[in-house]
Parts: sequence; structure tokens; C-alpha cells
Amino acid sequence: MLPSLYISHGSPMLALEPGESGPALKRLAAELPKPKAIVLVSAHWESADLQVASHSAPPTWHDFGGFPRALYNVQYPAPGDPALAARIVKRLGEHGLPAQLDDQRPFDHGAWVPLSLMYPAADIPVVQVSLPSRLGPAGLNKVGQALAGLRSEGILIIGSGSITHNLRELDWHAGPESVEPWARAFRDWMIEKLVAEDESALHQYRQQAPFAAKNHPSDEHLLPLYFARGAGGPFSIAHQGWTLGALGMDIYRFG
Repeated sequence: MLPSLYISHGSPMLALEPGESGPALKRLAAELPKPKAIVLVSAHWESADLQVASHSAPPTWHDFGGFPRALYNVQYPAPGDPALAARIVKRLGEHGLPAQLDDQRPFDHGAWVPLSLMYPAADIPVVQVSLPSRLGPAGLNKVGQALAGLRSEGILIIGSGSITHNLRELDWHAGPESVEPWARAFRDWMIEKLVAEDESALHQYRQQAPFAAKNHPSDEHLLPLYFARGAGGPFSIAHQGWTLGALGMDIYRFG
């Protein structure tokens, strides 16, 4: 059975400058059986209600500005899977989580950037599920639980965000060994609670974790973690790292 993954995707420039994360993602993909499909929740598709992408050939969306032209030339032409998308909507509904199909949604960079490093051939169907951030950690955990059974079918489940994410606090000249203490303290607290399976603390991270609001002024980059955790099994760390002084690049495995 495949695990579920939480991937810190960092800056869109990861696609061109993979640093230490690129080799880590490549190794992880090589260790796993090749998935029949990938189901992914990205921090960059927030929605009021659950949506499931059903485009048969999703375009690559460069949903950012101010980066080198070479980044806008990157394409990730993986197919979609409308039949799987319809099954996901049905499965979510059976768990009291009504969802709708979206046949226009392209791949945002929370999807195509990490996948371009893991599976550069772009030959695995990918279905994105939206991030209804109003549901909070407990709600995203339920979404993951509803889709956990897909793992036994050879489907890889991924939550794509960042373990820390405060763009206003980044140091664009910092090396990988330069880490803000407040960012490290938050990341270490999260790992401690994940290892302990302290679900109550994890779901109340904004009240309990050190520097929670400074690391996550808004929830969207951490919530995919709860989706991945809900869909997976025992926690382990696949990769740890930092970039830009305060942007955590950790990759976690569940199962």
C-alpha cells in the first residue's frame, strides 16, 4: 500500500533550483511503487466548498508573478482522470462531505512544481482536490480519512503546502544553514506532536504551538498536512530542510 505524503513545496523556483529538496523528492519517488494515479490537495486551491478537478488534460498554470521567464516555460502535461474524480466526489459524499466536479481547473504550482521533480515524465494521472480552508485542521483530516482507501488501489495521496510559511519574514539571501529560531521552534513542535499522535494539540496548533501565527499568518499552507495525515498511517520524516531563513522544506510520510 502506498503512503500519503505531505510535501513542503517552497518557492515556485524549486522547479528550476531544486536544492536539497529535489534529490529528496526524486529518491522518495524511486522508493515507492509507481502510482496508478495521484490525488493531491494544494495550498493554492482554496475554495468555499469541496471541489474535485475533472479536466482530462489540465493545463499548467503559472499562478505567480515576478519570476524568471524560464519558469513560465515549464510545462507539466500529466493527464487528469475524470473517472477517478467522479469516484472521489462519490466517496466524499458517502462520508458526509459533499463535493462538486470542476472540469476547468488547471494544475497550480503547488501541484506541478513538486510533481515535476518526483515524476518528470508526467505520465501519471493527477486529480486535484480543493482546500476548503474553512473546515480547519479537523475537517481536512476528515477529507483525508474519506480518501484513505485509495492508497490500497495504488493511488498516491499528497498534501502540498509548507511546514512554515510567512513570506514577509523571508531572507532572500540566507543560506540553508541559516534558520530563524521561531521557525525552528514551530517546526520542532509540530514534529513532536506528530510523533506522539497528539491529535488534540495538532488540531489546536494555533492556540498551542510556539509562534503559530508568525509561522502561518493564514492556514492554507499547513492544512494539507492534516489531509495527508488523515489519509495515511504512521508518521515518519522523509526529508528536513530550510530555505530563505524561515521557509521549512520538510517532507513527511504517513504509512
